[in-house]
Amino acid sequence: MCLLRLSALGDVTHVLPLVHTLQRAWPQVSLAWVIGTAEHRLLEGLQGVRFIPYDKRTGLAGMLALRRQLKGERFGALLQMQVAARANLLSACIPAQRRIGYDAARAKDLHGLFVNERIPDRPGIHVLDAIGSFCEPLGLKQTQVRWNLPVPDAARDWAARQWTGDRPTLVISPCSSHVVRNWRADRYAAVADHAAAQGWRVVLCGGRSQLERDTTDAILAAMSSAALDLVGKDTLKQLPALLERADLVLTPDSGPMHIANAMGTTVLGLHAASNPARSGPYSDRRYCVDRYDDAARRYLGKPAGELRWGTKIEREGVMDLVTVADAIAAFERFRLQRGPTSG
Repeated sequence: MCLLRLSALGDVTHVLPLVHTLQRAWPQVSLAWVIGTAEHRLLEGLQGVRFIPYDKRTGLAGMLALRRQLKGERFGALLQMQVAARANLLSACIPAQRRIGYDAARAKDLHGLFVNERIPDRPGIHVLDAIGSFCEPLGLKQTQVRWNLPVPDAARDWAARQWTGDRPTLVISPCSSHVVRNWRADRYAAVADHAAAQGWRVVLCGGRSQLERDTTDAILAAMSSAALDLVGKDTLKQLPALLERADLVLTPDSGPMHIANAMGTTVLGLHAASNPARSGPYSDRRYCVDRYDDAARRYLGKPAGELRWGTKIEREGVMDLVTVADAIAAFERFRLQRGPTSG
């Protein structure tokens, strides 16, 4: 069986419960996964899965190379879990008898031409549950949600060396790859200072992009308290171990949001551009800020309940609807309900 889901970090994390569902039902079945190169670095080492990385920068040449690589193979089923044009074209290079894709409502970019079966049309569900339903045409049902991200001991050892002591820790991962989902630096700084005033340790994490470096520098400059700056210092294997050590992770709708959730860490998610019921932290959204309905009314002129499920409101300034008071209130709900335990 072959899985096709190239990106992004949060979405491939959502595929893990499906992998475990398939492995529990059919431990003898060989699983291959065509995946993006960055996403492969996160999931490398996942037991029982043969990864076939595809570098999106290689375009058509990379697709033809994949076709040559798979020459002589034939999969019993392809689970085509991405509707973007690139993924649809790439799927044509994968030899498979059954080609299972999304229902018509969620399909786009001619997705229907590349599949011969579809998952059930079930609107109003979380992305993870939609991905989980790819096993249903095969006669299975995803009844357990288990991630088991492959995190090496060396990564956990590295994370353990980054800070010591028993203070509770707020980790801030301030940037999404979708720039309009990002919050203002001075607002992150205000929440960080509030947490520090309650005796919390504040840690900043993120990748090596210039946006993440500039955003972090702006947060640090606006803060009156100290923070541990780990931006650009971890790898994709170390990131889950780092998020696992947090008591609470503050982030917009991003890959680290879903990785933290998969590691069992509570997330304070900031939502206005996207609906947390669809793409928020799967396990626990009690501490998320939800301004999606406000965004729908302001930018689209209708309440969120009247929008097509999955509509993104990625407009300039949409995240300004999330206030500092919103985030501090969510932080305080977590802090008070958590109680005076050690971090």
